[in-house]
Amino acid sequence: MNDMNPRAVLGDNMPPDPIDEVTALFEDIRTEAENWLDGTLVQNEAQMKSVDVLIKDMKAARKAIDEARDTVTKPLHDAWKGECARWKPTQDDYDRIVKGLVALVDDFKRKLAAEKAEAERIAKAAAWEATRKAQEAARLADATNIEATRAAAAAMAEAEEAQRLAQAASKDTVKGLRTYVTREITDGTACARWLWVNDRDALMSFMAERVKRLDALPDGVTETTERRAV
Repeated sequence: MNDMNPRAVLGDNMPPDPIDEVTALFEDIRTEAENWLDGTLVQNEAQMKSVDVLIKDMKAARKAIDEARDTVTKPLHDAWKGECARWKPTQDDYDRIVKGLVALVDDFKRKLAAEKAEAERIAKAAAWEATRKAQEAARLADATNIEATRAAAAAMAEAEEAQRLAQAASKDTVKGLRTYVTREITDGTACARWLWVNDRDALMSFMAERVKRLDALPDGVTETTERRAV
């Protein structure tokens, strides 16, 4: 004899799944709709009317599913929004502080970056010139003249040091700066012509979406009206 309380069995007292509950209400309608979806199109008005009823019923079922979902998710969503709202003032205050600190150093960082860029340019030019002179000295040096070969070797050593300094200058950057690239259309016709030649698909896609929202019918566009089943 089993004296165990049936309600103590694992899973026996779990609440029903809301999805199962709402879909169970429309199972007959769904089954009937699936029976019609066998690949055979409607052939007469009687069939059309039957399918129209199923469309109406399935849309009502879909709405009921949305409502059931909202019943479950709305408290969770409201709790999530409430918790986000509780954190937002603190987040915004920290953002303001960071923004203020960035503003403090922005001008100086831009100036320092420009100075370092100029220093890098000068160092690279010096390295290039030193290398050119060293190569020229090595080419002209007489191997039998020790002083000339020593001078050429010294020039090459100086060139290598100049190259090292140029590399160091290129690595000496200002932290906390981001490069922003801004493009401005100065000739719309020329730009559209370039896009038409080089990126026609993207341009056609943009124009197709744009004409949908226009009140007037632009040149080069035709409009047709038809009725479709919904």
